[in-house]
Amino acid sequence: MTSPDNAVVVDGFLDEEPMPGERDDTARFRIHLTADGDRVDEAVLPCVVANPELAHSVLNERKRGDQLRVTGHLQLPQAPDGAMWLEVHAIDVLHPTLLPDTDDEATPFIERYASYLVVCDTDGLTYLWHETGDQVGATDDPAEISDLIHAYERRTASGDTGGTT
Repeated sequence: MTSPDNAVVVDGFLDEEPMPGERDDTARFRIHLTADGDRVDEAVLPCVVANPELAHSVLNERKRGDQLRVTGHLQLPQAPDGAMWLEVHAIDVLHPTLLPDTDDEATPFIERYASYLVVCDTDGLTYLWHETGDQVGATDDPAEISDLIHAYERRTASGDTGGTT
């Protein structure tokens, strides 16, 4: 889908499950943006989908953790206490989520560290993936996450990812 020249294109991860919008044929979601590896540059951008077909697709096919390319128009606040959001016209899936599909209420806790996805399972295990799809490692001690990241980065710098997809 082509869009006007003033459209905004952002890449990010679906921050949580999409929700129906104010009308039944619309959808809302938040996309987690990371411009680079610096956590200071991270942002969460609210998105609104008004196209009924695209809204249906978002609500029924997209899952938390999907990496998306979202195209739309940025709506700036009209008042100091107003909200900013992206009016979405197109969504491309760059990578589907790495999270397991759970139907029960035991939902894992998810955190992003730049290009890494950390999933803290309800059983006490913490899994770490790189955005390339490589599983970096797993631990039962979340304090070891930075050690796993450093070890992975040393392996990739030497040309050996050692990860699994």
